[in-house]
Amino acid sequence: MPRPHGFSYTHRADGTVVITHHGRAAGTLRGARAERFLAEVGAGDAQLVMARWTGAYKHGNERAARNHPRNRR
Repeated sequence: MPRPHGFSYTHRADGTVVITHHGRAAGTLRGARAERFLAEVGAGDAQLVMARWTGAYKHGNERAARNHPRNRR
């Protein structure tokens, strides 16, 4: 699976965290979820953490799966 890229996040003054992917909003976290996210980003690979929190970590293999002989029609 390719390494996720293009994610960034903004921590607003009101405690809200907005995660973007290539400039488009991918998720908004508030309260305890935002705090857990910030702790996890600080402890690990930020791109992978943001991909996982937005649900985008599953993407990236669709093209390879489509070209597999079993899936060609």
